[in-house]
Amino acid sequence: MKPGTPAIGTLFLIPTPLDFGCLLPDATPDPISRWLPSDTLTTASRLTHWITENAKSTRAFLKRVDSLHSLAAPLQAQNITELPRQVHKKGDHTPATAGDAEARALLAPLLMGHDIGLVSEAGMPAIADPGSSIVRAAHAMGAPVHPMTGPISLMLALAASGLNGQNFAFVGYVPQSVDERAKRLRELETLSLKTGQTQILIETPYRNAALLSSLIQSLHPHTRLAVSCALSLAAQTTRSALIADWKAHALQQALPLEAPAVFLIGR
Repeated sequence: MKPGTPAIGTLFLIPTPLDFGCLLPDATPDPISRWLPSDTLTTASRLTHWITENAKSTRAFLKRVDSLHSLAAPLQAQNITELPRQVHKKGDHTPATAGDAEARALLAPLLMGHDIGLVSEAGMPAIADPGSSIVRAAHAMGAPVHPMTGPISLMLALAASGLNGQNFAFVGYVPQSVDERAKRLRELETLSLKTGQTQILIETPYRNAALLSSLIQSLHPHTRLAVSCALSLAAQTTRSALIADWKAHALQQALPLEAPAVFLIGR
């Protein structure tokens, strides 16, 4: 490093509460300190450069941080850059020269000594959300990458499921077509029953009911299905039972399926 050159900044992975977009317009969210520890909040408060999935949600997050820890710069002076639109549509988990070059450009402030926060709308960035290209680019640039502590819906759901937490896989979304979805669910069930590996799925909230119905109808009676809805919200509910019991007791009726949900299958 040449004399006078600032030390490279650090990329901080800042988790956010899971309630974004889930509260009624007049509802008051829980204090942010319920889900984020002091170290995460103080780190977020001192950052002035952000790469985000959604700028609006990041501003709302920073307002909540500011209520407990004064921001290093006013909200209007924060440098907030959104990830490219194609990242939202196609994801950025597969290495691509063009995508990683774009990520390096977004991280240019690191080279001037600025720390940068990476955030998603809810939960941990780069876990079931965009951001992995940013993390890869930071490593390629030689910048430290520090994940901070906060909620991750997949892990909360797995812990509450009673399923295998020693061997699991997040498989994301399944097909929307009824026949293709049922076929994919049976493939995942076969893998899980053979290996003991828990399979973790998610869906867009307005399709949660359709996915749950397909799971109940497609899977073997002795397969275990767990569903966690509205994690960290007042309506938080987890149900875990054999498919036979889901059918016999209509357990789905107790779930707030209009909220974000995580689905898990295994033995």
